[in-house]
Amino acid sequence: MHESVLLKETIESLNVKEDAIVVDCTLGYGGHSSAILKQIPRGKLYCFDQDADAIFYSRKRLAEIGSNFEIISSNFVNMKEELKKRNVEKVDAILYDLGVSSPQLDQKERGFSFRQDAILDMRMDKEATLTAHTVVNTYTMEELTRIFSEYGEEKYARSIAKKIVEKREKKEINTTLELVSIIKEAVPFKYTREKHPARKVFQAIRIEVNHELEVFEKSLKEALELLNVDGRICVITFHSLEDRICKAIYKEASEYDKNLKNLPVIPKEYVKDYEIVKTLKPRKEEIEKNPRARSAKLRVIQKVREGNFYA
Repeated sequence: MHESVLLKETIESLNVKEDAIVVDCTLGYGGHSSAILKQIPRGKLYCFDQDADAIFYSRKRLAEIGSNFEIISSNFVNMKEELKKRNVEKVDAILYDLGVSSPQLDQKERGFSFRQDAILDMRMDKEATLTAHTVVNTYTMEELTRIFSEYGEEKYARSIAKKIVEKREKKEINTTLELVSIIKEAVPFKYTREKHPARKVFQAIRIEVNHELEVFEKSLKEALELLNVDGRICVITFHSLEDRICKAIYKEASEYDKNLKNLPVIPKEYVKDYEIVKTLKPRKEEIEKNPRARSAKLRVIQKVREGNFYA
């Protein structure tokens, strides 16, 4: 079963009281949500997920702890709108765990893994129309190159894209291992011995299929608006693109203009409403126990006064 990364550190960082209203934007298999629910016996937990399997499992898991939760079957980009439907205007804590859950990776039919053969899919929401198969078989060479370069930070993006286009002209590319074989053909042999050569391309396609970066950026900005004073947001990222977005949004929300720092008193209209609390990485012991934690990073921000940062 999926192990929640930085679980103890995240729960401590959320710093919730017993009656807090908390949002877990990435329910998954309920690791973080279970721990949060135990902290808020008089509060309310709202959880977002699009994966029917995860929702089914987590509903039973959370019900064993309490009934003061609601699972919302929707993308977290709709958080503000969905909470408003429930007459929730402000919350005390918000969590994003942006890792793909182990069960999703382990269910080969989902097509996330480059180590198991399956139909190219990679949809987190099984009802979505865009799949990895569509991306691989219909995107132009330029589009594939951009995706592999931007979302996968793949140095052989162009040669991989070119090889994919060559191969699909002869025969449609249908499975994960077909794609892996093509990627291996497109890169130098030495590259295949360093790390799995398909890792970055699969990451890039998954991000494209699920619109992960655009969704996260929009949602995180809205999350800042939703916080009560003293409320916190915890974001766990697993690769540099998500982390860069999080860091930039936190910085914009909390950092004073350098020209104001030397003033004895900062004018009220320039005082920021948020402060960065901490940035943490997993301990060595956690990485040894759960290698998927290796690239994780937790960033925490707190609302310190009422204002309208992203009005």
